[in-house]
Amino acid sequence: MNLDFYKGKRVLITGHTGFKGTWLTKMLVMAGAKVTGYSSGVPTDPSLFVLSDMDKQMDSVVGDVRDLAHLREVFEKVRPEIVFHLAAQPIVRDSYKDPVYTYETNVMGTVNVLECVRQTDCVRSFLNVTTDKVYENREWEWGYRETDPLDGFDPYSNSKSCSELVTHSYKNSFFADGKVAVSTARAGNVIGGGDFANDRIIPDCVRAAQEGIPIPVRNPHSTRPFQHVLEPLGAYLMIAEKQYEDGKYAGYYNVGPDECDCVTTGELVELFCRIWGGGQTWEDHFAGGPHEANFLKLDCSRMKHTFGWRPTWGITQAVEKTIQWSRAWLAGEDVNRVMEEQIREYMTEAR
Repeated sequence: MNLDFYKGKRVLITGHTGFKGTWLTKMLVMAGAKVTGYSSGVPTDPSLFVLSDMDKQMDSVVGDVRDLAHLREVFEKVRPEIVFHLAAQPIVRDSYKDPVYTYETNVMGTVNVLECVRQTDCVRSFLNVTTDKVYENREWEWGYRETDPLDGFDPYSNSKSCSELVTHSYKNSFFADGKVAVSTARAGNVIGGGDFANDRIIPDCVRAAQEGIPIPVRNPHSTRPFQHVLEPLGAYLMIAEKQYEDGKYAGYYNVGPDECDCVTTGELVELFCRIWGGGQTWEDHFAGGPHEANFLKLDCSRMKHTFGWRPTWGITQAVEKTIQWSRAWLAGEDVNRVMEEQIREYMTEAR
């Protein structure tokens, strides 16, 4: 891992104010990139983007990816060389509450971003960040491969599968000449400091620990490819760089943990309680609810074979780093400094 490539590069990130978007923006700013973010606003309160003062370190544009005209204006002004598309409605249970907004954002948002890439002659590398949930889930015990069928049961998962298909169509229809290298990355469940979203297990853990109550766990038996947020972000940066330099690297990539680090939600919470200490406990609050996959793993052989990429932080270290950031935030410490320290540490160990 070496981010020297990004120094001076013009980079546009959609969804830069979200959890993953803020960490990615921070990495690129530290690398010396000229970063512009495009987002409809901060998605949570508190917000990692606000806490880390990222708006003072890059050009942050308020806009909705559903607004093609405004998005096109930003592309024409910024003239990005590299585009990371992260903007999305990312919560499965929220997609049941508002499926129309979910599809508008996740599908037409992708269409609009790709249309801007098509009409802007400066873009050389485009990466669409989707999810491990794009696959037709068969509840089997081995990891899904990039060649497995796409589907998605719930509106969120299906909309991200549609986003994959939109990207595939644009790639074949408009970028076959190789002037723009196009890839998608299907990452597993991420954890890390500064995630304040609803319906995510680690934010629930931190909130419960803060209040001194047992952690409510909705489904302790579901298996997920949990990984620290820096793991997929490092992979995204690697993909975008390599395909910028050589279009042969453009493709579809899974990004997840090794088999030994795929754990159930209950095991993750047990690990959190042990590392947090203070007698922290959790409770099983399973009560049915909308359909969600129970068993989900990724086969990351393509990423490993193509780039020599390997996960750096296992699940224990991922939880430790998450708790380190959370305790710093609760103590009123400088979380911006903690982020930078963790990024430097990760980059050093990933080399």
